[in-house]
Amino acid sequence: MFRESHAFSGFSSNDIPACLDFYGRKLGLDVTQANGMLTLRLRDGGRVLIYPKPDHVPAPYTVLNFPVEDIDRAVDQLTALGIELERYPGIPQDARGIVRPERPEQGPPIAWFKDPAGNILAVVQG
Repeated sequence: MFRESHAFSGFSSNDIPACLDFYGRKLGLDVTQANGMLTLRLRDGGRVLIYPKPDHVPAPYTVLNFPVEDIDRAVDQLTALGIELERYPGIPQDARGIVRPERPEQGPPIAWFKDPAGNILAVVQG
């Protein structure tokens, strides 16, 4: 039924102007604004809608993953922009905040950070 649909994902924010600046200027994504909402236009045609919600509560999980070839370089770039990486108790992270699994079946290296609305994002090597 939806095979030909151009589906997209979305999540809320309580600060659309701050998210416009964060995703557009800091992260360098193609962002458009219309009707009080943002649309992130991702590589290969993907889209993400960020919509305003005054009673927004950030999801307790990752809402958007950014695959990168070199996680160390990506983390350096995020840190240079003043973006802090998230630390999670019980999850083994290195001094920089990167999870580096010992075996491939445990997943790829990953690090998390938040947008201005507290939504969790990740850089994932691979």
